[in-house]
Amino acid sequence: MKKLLLFSVILFSSINFLIAQDGTEKGRISGYMFGDYFYNAARDSAISLLPNAANGGKKDLNGVQFRRIYLTYDYDISEKFITRFRLEADQSSNTNNGKIGVFVKDAYLLWKNIFNGSDFIFGIQPTPAFDVSESNWGNRFLEKTIMDLRGIVSSRDLAVALKGKIDAEGRFKYWFMFGNGSGNSPETDKYKRYYAHIQYSPIKQFTATLYADLKARQNINSLASTTYPPATIANNDLTYALFLGYKEKDTYALGVEGFLNTRKNEISIGDDTRDRTGMGISVFGSYNFSKELAVVGRFDNYDRNTDTDFKGDSRNWFIFSLNYKPDEKVTISPNVIIETYEAFPSGRSFDASVTPRITFFYSFL
Repeated sequence: MKKLLLFSVILFSSINFLIAQDGTEKGRISGYMFGDYFYNAARDSAISLLPNAANGGKKDLNGVQFRRIYLTYDYDISEKFITRFRLEADQSSNTNNGKIGVFVKDAYLLWKNIFNGSDFIFGIQPTPAFDVSESNWGNRFLEKTIMDLRGIVSSRDLAVALKGKIDAEGRFKYWFMFGNGSGNSPETDKYKRYYAHIQYSPIKQFTATLYADLKARQNINSLASTTYPPATIANNDLTYALFLGYKEKDTYALGVEGFLNTRKNEISIGDDTRDRTGMGISVFGSYNFSKELAVVGRFDNYDRNTDTDFKGDSRNWFIFSLNYKPDEKVTISPNVIIETYEAFPSGRSFDASVTPRITFFYSFL
């Protein structure tokens, strides 16, 4: 990991030198960071046993944390070809010997207007799942959008994609992607993920999106099979999502996002199998009192298995924030996260998780 950091510093320093020598502005370095002082004010004593708890950790744990550090280099090869290389340091998903680690977040080539109104992208790149809803949410430094938060779809994939306008005015847009389905990691099997996304914006302020993907997985043995070797059945993942958002610039934003996520034949009951279908819905809004001050609120409900025979895995998640911007590139946000948990069928209930934070977000160009 130290070698990667050293290589990155040398690389970006060399790029800066070459840009300065050439006198052009084809290359751009940018980045941002956000983190918090947090305090786990309330936790159930059995929080570690709860699956799908987004607001975990021990009670009274507190401290300063960086949740994301980005360093990005964009370079215009020509009018037709642009590239991006981005590194991320993320203490929650990438650590090395207990220390914050660094990994390649983006590394792609974009061929602009490969045919009229459409671009082609190759490499490690964003997936279509929540790119639009995250932009409308506008507060990624506070938290991920619901499908990202619950791990339904990765934010990145090593893939090829086509995206562009369907009509001349750009009211309808499309985004198709064919990827490994392994996030930022190298491919290890033959199974792939197929993404499709349609966006409709009849007016500048309003956006609606429809999203679907199929993650192919290896078939599993059928419990009902009487042959040898056993017959196999599908075990693929299917995800569908709808987003509606309205954003009045510098005033307010509203959004609602819902999804269904199905794993074929995941649940075994005797010699029978059932699909597991999860469902989530997120509603959020923000209002700007001025350029410096805004309020933000969001509510999520997530149920990993909607089958009425399975209880105890539904979660309600809330965030409330006051965003103060002393500078265009600096935001300071006192906020609180609350998560509640459905009781188990046995009657065992769980105390809510409550975490107040002061979040710091700053960017550089």
